[in-house]
Amino acid sequence: MPTVLILYYSRTGGTRLLAEKIAYGAQMSGCDVMLRTVADVSPNTAQSEQPIPEHGAPYVTLDELKQCDALAVGSPTRFGNMAAAMKHFWDSTSALWLRGDLVDKPACVFASSASLHGGQETTLMSMMLPLLHHGMILCGLPYAVPELASTRSGGTPYGATHVSFNAESPTLTSDEIALAIAQGKRLAKLIRTN
Repeated sequence: MPTVLILYYSRTGGTRLLAEKIAYGAQMSGCDVMLRTVADVSPNTAQSEQPIPEHGAPYVTLDELKQCDALAVGSPTRFGNMAAAMKHFWDSTSALWLRGDLVDKPACVFASSASLHGGQETTLMSMMLPLLHHGMILCGLPYAVPELASTRSGGTPYGATHVSFNAESPTLTSDEIALAIAQGKRLAKLIRTN
C-alpha cells in the first residue's frame, strides 16, 4: 500500500488534530499513514529536544521523507509564516534535494492559527515553497468540497486550516474536520493516479 507521511509541528494541539483527520482521510482511501513531528528549536535554532519525544508522534527522519509516496505538511501560524521548528527541519533536507528524492511526489499543506485573519494562507504558502523547490506536486482543496464555501472557521483552497479563537483546548469544527478528511482523501487519490 502507498504511504502518506503527515509531518506536522504543534504546540497547543490544533495542528495535531488536523493531522489526525488528514490521516483518517488517507486511511479511508487505502493508504498507510505515518504521523511524524519535528523537534522544537532553541532561540539559536539548535535542536532543543531529546532524540525521542516523550509523547505524541515520533520525530521524522530524512529516510522516512525519502521513502513516503505522498506528504502532508502542517504548522501553526507564526506571524504569517511556518513555525521555526518546521523551517529548521526543511533547511536540513538539502541532501534529498540534491538527489531529487522528492520530485513528482504529491504534497499538501495545512495550518492553524489563533485568529480568523491570523495569516493562515501565507503560512500555507510558506510551507509550499520548500515543497516546490523539491519538485513536489502540490494539491489544495477544490471548491467541489462544499464545506470550503460555507465554513465560518478554518479552511482555504490552499489547504485545511483550524482557527482556535484562543481556546485553551482546541476543538475542530465540523467544517474543519470535513475539509481535513477531504484533503487526506485527495492526497491519497493523487498517489493512485500519479
